[in-house]
Amino acid sequence: MSKIPEALHDYINTAFPENVCLLGTVMEDGFANISPRGSTQVFDGETLAVWDRGGRASSEALKDGVKLMVYFRNSALSAVARGGNGLLPAGGIARFYGTAELHPEGDAYEQVWNNMVQQERDADPDKKGFAVLIRIERTEDLRGQLLPEDLALPKD
Repeated sequence: MSKIPEALHDYINTAFPENVCLLGTVMEDGFANISPRGSTQVFDGETLAVWDRGGRASSEALKDGVKLMVYFRNSALSAVARGGNGLLPAGGIARFYGTAELHPEGDAYEQVWNNMVQQERDADPDKKGFAVLIRIERTEDLRGQLLPEDLALPKD
């Protein structure tokens, strides 16, 4: 079963540029670091992936086994009463909590690179970055309620 509701896969994969996902890491001094990730994608039903170009504060916090959070927001998925389709009624927001797995080469590295939007590949023309797989452990809405794996649009 998918920990990332299938109903969200396409929305996540096409979030860039209007609904860029945010990646939350914890720096060595204990402060949070939140950075936009235009490369965010569904790797498989239990894994999100991002490409890291390196050289930033969030890069320093990325190590195998660290805990990460991906914040996804798309107002078109918010409550019908607020003009959305109701898929994620609490503000069109989902949070994905998981553990990092770094891939500086190999099959996962190539898959993440190949599935990124062109603008993100263009930002790393020498392909010096690395793939980060985020093995999802928990998925919640804005209110902290677990998202059901069979998430679907509300019925009329």
